[in-house]
Amino acid sequence: MNDAAALQKENDLLREQLAAEKVKSGERIAARDAQISALHEKIKHLLSKRFGTSSEKSSPDQMGLFNEVEECLVDEALISESETTVVKSHTRKSKPRITLPDNLPREDIIHDLPEEEKVCPHDGSELKNIGSDDHEQLEIIPAKIKVIRHKRLKYACPCCDNHIVTASKPKQPIEKSIASPSLLSYIATQKYADALPLYRQSEMFKRIGIKLDRTNMANWMVKCGERVQPLINLLIDHLHSQPCLHVDETTLQVLDEPGKAAQSKSYMWVMTNTGHQPACVFHYADTRSQQVPLNLLSQDNAAIMVDGYEGYQRACTEYGITRIGCWAHARRKFKDAQALQKKGKTGKADQALAYIQKLYVIEKKIKGEPPDKRYQIRQSDALPILEKLKTWMEKSLVTVPPQTAIGKALVYLNNQWGRLVGYVDDGRYPIDNNAAERSIRPFTIGRKNWMFSKSQAGAKASANLYSLIETAKANELNVYDYLVQVFRELPNAQSVEQVEALLPWNTSL
Repeated sequence: MNDAAALQKENDLLREQLAAEKVKSGERIAARDAQISALHEKIKHLLSKRFGTSSEKSSPDQMGLFNEVEECLVDEALISESETTVVKSHTRKSKPRITLPDNLPREDIIHDLPEEEKVCPHDGSELKNIGSDDHEQLEIIPAKIKVIRHKRLKYACPCCDNHIVTASKPKQPIEKSIASPSLLSYIATQKYADALPLYRQSEMFKRIGIKLDRTNMANWMVKCGERVQPLINLLIDHLHSQPCLHVDETTLQVLDEPGKAAQSKSYMWVMTNTGHQPACVFHYADTRSQQVPLNLLSQDNAAIMVDGYEGYQRACTEYGITRIGCWAHARRKFKDAQALQKKGKTGKADQALAYIQKLYVIEKKIKGEPPDKRYQIRQSDALPILEKLKTWMEKSLVTVPPQTAIGKALVYLNNQWGRLVGYVDDGRYPIDNNAAERSIRPFTIGRKNWMFSKSQAGAKASANLYSLIETAKANELNVYDYLVQVFRELPNAQSVEQVEALLPWNTSL
């Protein structure tokens, strides 16, 4: 009997061990399957990034499934049961006709009838001119070059020969250089506004009969970047006085940096504002550390709009700056998750995007309204949507594996929630950081062409010149004309008031 009991006890123990091993095995298989699924998602995401569209616009048909998001998202079964797809009809848009500005000079080429055809074939009467059929073409004259010779007249006393005086001339952006303000503006505009590298410009100059070495042009750009520093300082002061700043950063490669390999990453930071007197300032730094925002920002800054990078937080804490989260970044993560869904299927990514779309619809309606009205409408219309989105997010977080694309999007949304909802607290705050991304895009496009900066001085000069050009563009100025004025007048400015007169919103071109 004792032997039977012992065997039974041993058998029960073995069963318990086997059951436990099955549980562990099941957990390992589930973890493996989850890892495989995550890797499949990652591969699909990378392929989508490489070969898919980069647009973040939502399909109107897709969003139509959630026209009343707060109603149809309550029961997710309603979504899974939907099997019909409606394709809206569309009409092909005709290409707009190009119109030529009236202020362009016109040159008329007259096409007349031969004299023998100016007689009526019916009664022999002489024909009378009643007008013309006109066809306009746009003709371009390639860039022309000329030499400006500054002749400083000299005078001497004819009696004593002891007094000689020479006429003065205005200071030049680069003294004793062949580069005029117009040439410097031309080179800077093509490099920083049109993303045309200096070596290509050198070839273009050859075609019009002048040899300009790209090394010389690079040195000119460095000196120009240094020359405009007083204007950059005023732009920074202007930005610090704004109710909210957009801040962002992107990578930059600088070959000659002390203590760093040529392949190391450096960064170009950007600060910008929107609305009245928009300004944009770029700043080169060899690091992405939290010290950079500490140097760029100050206690004068009230609020900043940034992405989820935690390097901004120390400056916000020390200076008492309100930090607002970017809804475009949150939306982008759900767009990435949506791209990984099976075709024809809807899921949580669509649900999140539907909520976010409603927030943007409100922003579109109140665009251009005064801050107090924007605040009131956000409080009455946006807050209820945000509350429902939060409830849905908290419910979804417990049902979605965090390592999946949709899981990562939900975790980001949850971690950034306090910052993301901050925009409704003030009508002057933006909903996203797209203004900074738009400002930094010309730099990233140019980076694809020139790839790197040779020196730190070159990177700093590029930052200053990008700052002037993007600020001029934001104020709807002709970049070339503005830079000509700056390079011509800034060297002769004797006071702060004269420098301030060259700010884009103070100039009259």
